[in-house]
Amino acid sequence: LRNILPDHVANHFLTQDRQAEELYSQSRNNVGVMFASIPNFTEFYSEDINKGIECIRLLNEIIVDFDELLAEPRFSSIEKIKTVGASYMAASGLNPTHRGREGENDHICALVDFAIAMKQCLEELNKHSFNNFQLRVGISTGALVGGVIGARKPVYDVWGNTVNEASRMDSTGTMGRIQIPKETAMMLTARGYQLEYRGLVPVKGKGEMETYYVVGRAAGIQGAFTRTPSQHASLAAVVYGMVQARRRQNTRVVV
Repeated sequence: LRNILPDHVANHFLTQDRQAEELYSQSRNNVGVMFASIPNFTEFYSEDINKGIECIRLLNEIIVDFDELLAEPRFSSIEKIKTVGASYMAASGLNPTHRGREGENDHICALVDFAIAMKQCLEELNKHSFNNFQLRVGISTGALVGGVIGARKPVYDVWGNTVNEASRMDSTGTMGRIQIPKETAMMLTARGYQLEYRGLVPVKGKGEMETYYVVGRAAGIQGAFTRTPSQHASLAAVVYGMVQARRRQNTRVVV
């Protein structure tokens, strides 16, 4: 159960007598939500049986790298929600135990740090697999509702304006950048993050929103993002990347 549900949700079911069909839901304020996608992964995807398998294997290695990164203690306040294709969704501030131990916005800073670390993780994989995948990230903060859907195969998910806004920050964003709305930017500025004003961005269901890009942490703030590459990143990624690099090179040859 702990492998498919966040710890605090699994504890809810394991430590109390519950009906199998009983609904579980929680309302949370000041939560962080992140959508991180790899838009240019579709350029490498092929539905050819053999090539398709290699594409899925490479995507799996990327997601596993992100999962291993998330397992680091500094990101303990963040929960992976789900992956959809080459998009990775996570949220922070859901577990009341972590919120009690940390400052009010510490978990949001951890979520931003996780996004920065994900970018660096993908850049490292690119070096070893001869690819040029880029991460596009959207983050928003605010209230949401989380809950478990289903009994035989329970799934934890989150809903609300904050979730929709984070998704829009991703979809209207730029590859290689982390986009955030004004309210989140004000909080991060107070915590010493370097931001770049993007301007007014048309957002579905919202009209025009002021958004910012996260540049990084200001000098002197703790939080290095060095990490040893995963041992499994791997022959499949290297071989597939070499094939793709050779294919791109051949397309440039003039006969």
